[in-house]
Order: sequence, then C-alpha cells, then structure tokens
Amino acid sequence: MCHVIVTCRSMLWTLLSIVVAFAELIAFMSADWLIGKAKSRSGAEPDDRSGGSPEPYHPTLGIYARCIRNPGVQHVQRDTLCGPYAENFGEIASGFWQATAIFLAVGIFILCTVALVSVFTMCVQSIMKKSIFNVCGLLQGIAGLFLILGLILYPAGWGCQKAIGYCGHYASAYKPGDCSLGWAFYTAIGGTVLTFICAVFSAQAEIATSSDKVQEEIEEGKNLICLL
Repeated sequence: MCHVIVTCRSMLWTLLSIVVAFAELIAFMSADWLIGKAKSRSGAEPDDRSGGSPEPYHPTLGIYARCIRNPGVQHVQRDTLCGPYAENFGEIASGFWQATAIFLAVGIFILCTVALVSVFTMCVQSIMKKSIFNVCGLLQGIAGLFLILGLILYPAGWGCQKAIGYCGHYASAYKPGDCSLGWAFYTAIGGTVLTFICAVFSAQAEIATSSDKVQEEIEEGKNLICLL
C-alpha cells in the first residue's frame, strides 16, 4: 500500500527541482544569450546625428538561435524574426558552443528526469533499498557539474564569426565586445546555483521523510501523512 508522505522540506525540494529544470530548459532554447549592438532597420549602425533615422533595435544571439529584425515588414507591430540559425548540430557557430550545447543538454536531461521522479517521492521513497532523495540529489549534483562546464565554455566562443557579426570586431573569447549579456545567460547561471541548492536540500527531504514521527504515523496505519 502506498503511504503518501508530504513534508515541507520534501515539497519544497520537489517544487525547486521542477522550477530549476524548466528554467534551464527555457534558457537553453532562448536566443537572448547575447544582445547585439544597436542597428537600424536597414542593418546599418544608427547615426544619432541624423534626427530622421529609424528607431534602432538590438538583435540577439543564442547558442543555436537568433532574433533579428524582419526588413520586409513595414507596418506590422511584431516584426522580429526568431528561430534557429543552425539547421543541424554542425552549423552551430563555434566548436565551444557545440560543446556547451552538449553539456547543457545532458545536464538539462538529468534535471528533467529528476523533476519527473520527484513528483513520485511523496508515495515512493526508496528503490532497491536506495533512497530516491539521495539518488536524485547525487544526480542533481552531477547535472550541476555539466551545467558549469557548459557555462565556462560558452564565453570562449564569443570570438567566432557569428558573434563578431553581432558584437563587433572587438569581440573575442571571454570578451563580448559591443554586446551585453542577455537574461538567458543569467537565468542559466541562477539555475545552476539552484541545482546545487536542490542537491543539498534533497538530504534534508530524506531526513524529514524518514523521521521517527513519520514511522510512527505509518505504524498507526495512516496512508496520508502531512508534516511541517
């Protein structure tokens, strides 16, 4: 019989695990890793001295995606084209970004798997005499290491021709040139930090669900156990 055990620490760990997985996935898919230098609709750099110049925009570049202004649309409010610039893995702009994509993809896959498993920890706390919380915490730590490797390698690709086209000729490895970092990069960093927090918190969730009070509730025959 399934004993549903809900504690504040285990519930918080489950929610954090789901949030971290989604945050890293959204950041990975986003084109807002680098925000390029301002350009006019025609693609040239805007000239502030001419009052009649069109409103500039900032193209964005991700690991495999980009957002640019659609020059063919004149009277449509949403005139930004976003999508992958690489049709296959080999067309990703830099070898460093290819490595980043691999490390982030592996880390995100592990996080999504843990997030799915965490939902069932309210009913099943162990498999083959191994605590699910401890196993998931270990996996989250491993995922965090993959994410760190990906984030370290990503700036090394700023010297590729694709990045130079967005950030100017001063762009080089670990120097973004005229570009600024977008929200996706900071989200990936924040998600990585939270990944390690989840890994530590999984141990607290294990302690909470295996406490003496929980065992007493189970021995009393209760199937739904909610503890603070």
